Amino acid sequence: MLGQVMRLLVQQGVFAQSDEGYMLSPVSELMLSKGSDMGAYIGFQIHPQLVNAFSIMSNLFNEAMASHSRKLMKDVVASCPQLFDGMKSLVDVGGGTGTTVKVIAETFPELKCTVFDLPHVISNALKCELFDAVGGNMFEKIPAADAVMLKNILHDWPDDDCIKILERCREAISPVEAGGKVIIVELTIDLETHDQMAIETTLCFDLGMLMAFAAKERSKQEWHNVFQAAGFVNYKVYTVGVYSIYELFP
Repeated sequence: MLGQVMRLLVQQGVFAQSDEGYMLSPVSELMLSKGSDMGAYIGFQIHPQLVNAFSIMSNLFNEAMASHSRKLMKDVVASCPQLFDGMKSLVDVGGGTGTTVKVIAETFPELKCTVFDLPHVISNALKCELFDAVGGNMFEKIPAADAVMLKNILHDWPDDDCIKILERCREAISPVEAGGKVIIVELTIDLETHDQMAIETTLCFDLGMLMAFAAKERSKQEWHNVFQAAGFVNYKVYTVGVYSIYELFP
């Protein structure tokens, strides 16, 4: 947990790191220096009145997430249309009100699409003839389909729960000959990339997952370990922007 926080702070220059451990950087030395105004600045950012103001932004947040889903999925179907080859049905697990699956259904109208989420979420699903909406619990049973999609779902959960979710997915999908697969859309931490913006983006999300759900973003090796533990030995990886698309086969 502390390692997730320090990894981001090192990336942003708040601390430095050597083989011996962590140390102050010029930024943190400034924060600690006598007479520095940084304390007041930080206090402003965490002031209760400022923090509480965000509680009234839930509607705006939901709209923003829907907008993000639309843009991301349009990029995915445009960049990786082969993901949907050979399948006749798809279930979007944890798909909320249906923003993601609507993009898929509009792009592939011959595909039978279903959004699957908790009953109280499904009660607010988009009214659309292009897909069905089913309520339930992904830890118990997932509706049968050729393929299952999980977009920004697994990063909300620790490894043990991710494995359980993937096991339910494995039970729900068709054999590979019938297009059976699990499609996972997630960020992947890659500290070796030269894209510093991508590193900072994934590490910020990593810290957000830690604070919100005691969860995390994962590296390629960490994703590999989760997939293997859930019984998925064969998979492919595609990149769309800062996102990784994992195509898992039963």
